[in-house]
Amino acid sequence: MKGMTVIVKKTTQLIAGIVFLYGIYIILHGHLTPGGGFAGGVILAGSFILLILAFGSDFMHLLKEEKGSTIYENLAILAFLLLALTGLLAGGKIFFANWLPHGTPGELVSAGFLPLYNIFVGIEVAASILTIFLALVIFKEEILK
Repeated sequence: MKGMTVIVKKTTQLIAGIVFLYGIYIILHGHLTPGGGFAGGVILAGSFILLILAFGSDFMHLLKEEKGSTIYENLAILAFLLLALTGLLAGGKIFFANWLPHGTPGELVSAGFLPLYNIFVGIEVAASILTIFLALVIFKEEILK
């Protein structure tokens, strides 16, 4: 797949960065506003999917097995579980214990571990959705050959 016209490609270059930053905003402010790791992860994956659709599958140098996104997915799950385990190891006797200082309510750093959980969930969701999309693209290209 070669991609779309120059106008679509240039517009996508402008929009994909804005979409990516909005996804990061949703992840980081998930404990203060509606959103969080899942919603922000979907938006992040959408920015990459937009680039792939505009520039074609050659943009990502797709192979039969796409390993990059699954590595990020697995590392995010591992980091999430290790972070959850720290609550148990910190003497809280509770898995997922929020033992960091909570700060002032309403500020960005006000929820202890929750922003960190949102970040790792966002990475995991973005990698999962991107992996599913890449699998579908690779499958389609294999059928067309």
